[in-house]
Amino acid sequence: MKFKKLVALALSLFVVSGFFAGCAKKEAQQPTTLRVTMGLGEEEWKVMREEIFPAFEQANNCKIEAIQVESGDVVKKLEAMKQAGKMEIDLIAQDNMALAPLVEKGLVEDISEFRSKIPAEIIPSLVTVGEFDGKLYFFPFRPNVEINFYNEAKFNQYGLKPPTNWDELLQVAKTLKEKEGVGKVGIKAVFDGNTTVQLFEFIRQAGGDPLVLNDEGSIKAYTFLKELWPYLSPDSLKADWNTTNRFIAEESMYLAANWPFGVNVIVKDGGKKEIKAYGGFSGPVKASKVLGGDVLGIPVGSPNKELALKFIEYLMSKEVQEKLASKLGWPSARTDAYGQVEDWQKPYFDAINEAMKVAEPRPNLVYWADVDKALNDALKEIVIDGKDVKATLDKYHQKIEEAKQKAGK
Repeated sequence: MKFKKLVALALSLFVVSGFFAGCAKKEAQQPTTLRVTMGLGEEEWKVMREEIFPAFEQANNCKIEAIQVESGDVVKKLEAMKQAGKMEIDLIAQDNMALAPLVEKGLVEDISEFRSKIPAEIIPSLVTVGEFDGKLYFFPFRPNVEINFYNEAKFNQYGLKPPTNWDELLQVAKTLKEKEGVGKVGIKAVFDGNTTVQLFEFIRQAGGDPLVLNDEGSIKAYTFLKELWPYLSPDSLKADWNTTNRFIAEESMYLAANWPFGVNVIVKDGGKKEIKAYGGFSGPVKASKVLGGDVLGIPVGSPNKELALKFIEYLMSKEVQEKLASKLGWPSARTDAYGQVEDWQKPYFDAINEAMKVAEPRPNLVYWADVDKALNDALKEIVIDGKDVKATLDKYHQKIEEAKQKAGK
């Protein structure tokens, strides 16, 4: 009887230990959840979830939980998690114009020790955007630059060529309004961040500094815009990164600048093959475009920092960058990632590369909101209210200086 009891006990212990071992093995095989935030459109998310995420998830036994967070909300979200002592985000894709507060508030990791993970083929200027005081906080991901779309059929009809400087731009705008009875050249004049991009370009093209605002170049830029204003499309007052594509496709604008994702929206999906693009025009001093786009950062306290770093390397790879270029029309962070671009797309990517050569990043400032408001309020008073250019810019120069001093800069 004792022998039978010992055998039964041994068997039960074997079964129980096997059960726990099986549970442990099963738990060990559970995929890790990598939480990533991005601010993307519906079509962009579709490509990410169907074309980009699956290969990484399979190779690393993980599940990517992608969360839509607009750039303006990232700081608040990370601050709340940091204060609660529970960081639930592993990786952020953030607008390169909204980086300073993340560094200033200690919300992102110093990743200088991983600088060697940046491929040699990455465009060098994209690396410097992620540096603060000589330290690297962000990896390159998605550069962006506006290109100038134009309706080739309409330009040919009126014997026009895409303008290469301000004088030609003004003449094209005047000619189109005279022929059509309404302005057909558009700018983004919704008086927010969309407009700021255009203002930065005009000011820099005239040799000015947008952070000074009342210097000679800035005065030239606003004076020119005041002269151009009567010949612009009325839809300029409703034009932003999204609606501009519709205005171009529906022909309320024959010439307007927008981000390259518009290539797929207007030409591929909309079938408007007569819409072409080029790098843009120069000002009195130089050509200049704003370098936009997203970079990648790791929040302080990320639960899966090592996996996040692997995912960053994957996103910077030639394979992924080529897919993002061909599927979404995104400019590539790499110099060697246009192999999958279809023939019809190539002229548009030539325009992107042309614009990228003169692209300059906007400064990263903790008082950026004040600069943004000053630039737009000044334009509104000058072109809508008819205020004097110099006096108006002097007023808003002072507001920028006050914001700068308040920020201790």
